[in-house]
Amino acid sequence: MSQTIVITGSSSGVGLAAAEQLAARGDEVILVGRDAGRLAAAVARVREAGGREPRHFQADFEQLDDVRELAARLLADYPAIHALANNAGGIINRAHLTIDGHEATMQANHLAPFLLTHLLRERLTGARVVNTASRAHVQGRPGTNFAEDLRSYSSWRSYGASKSANILFAAEAARRWPDVLSVSFHPGVVRTNFGAGRLTRLFYKYAPGLVTPEAAGELLTWLLTTPAGELENGAYYVGRTVTRPAAHARDPELAADLWDASLTATGLTKE
Repeated sequence: MSQTIVITGSSSGVGLAAAEQLAARGDEVILVGRDAGRLAAAVARVREAGGREPRHFQADFEQLDDVRELAARLLADYPAIHALANNAGGIINRAHLTIDGHEATMQANHLAPFLLTHLLRERLTGARVVNTASRAHVQGRPGTNFAEDLRSYSSWRSYGASKSANILFAAEAARRWPDVLSVSFHPGVVRTNFGAGRLTRLFYKYAPGLVTPEAAGELLTWLLTTPAGELENGAYYVGRTVTRPAAHARDPELAADLWDASLTATGLTKE
């Protein structure tokens, strides 16, 4: 049976690879990306893979109004959404606050997908949400003040904290929304254009032993399509194996505090 699947960050890398694979299966894939040129190129690739034109939406997750507009358009156009892949994200090299007043890495990687998922909640009953996290979560514990002191900014620490937030969000969503299957996963160290700064980008393009986007995309595709009974709600996956994340990323008190702080930061009503 064909499914309707929204994939953020699908203009390149893991998200694009998964979108191609899902389209080839016959699923209706909705692409979301920030850069218009890369998004147009992704549309062409997914069209070739699936034989039909995929819908696509441009949104910058450093602007929460973009997320709100995206959600409104999805709700208006799609009476059913079977899966949401919160895959957009990255490392931001330059310390700055967004126009919404939050540290940019945490907003783009956590607050924006948190907001999008909440706004689509009415479409997600009986559906699933997959958050792209990372083993890099061990490098950072998320706080609940999203306008951190940028004088002590570290791109990798902030990235790690945002990936911890992705894991905590999936686990807390499973506790609060038992009618939604919610998981997170580590895609591997993927050969993409990921990274901030020239040296980091060169590493992710040319270092030996990196995972291909296609292999990481297969894992995302599996999480999005495998029968729900074969997955563990709230779990963090490395490969196809449930794995214990770092202690701070499995702390239920931190998960609950982060949830409440995220509701406030994104202007949502406390639950």
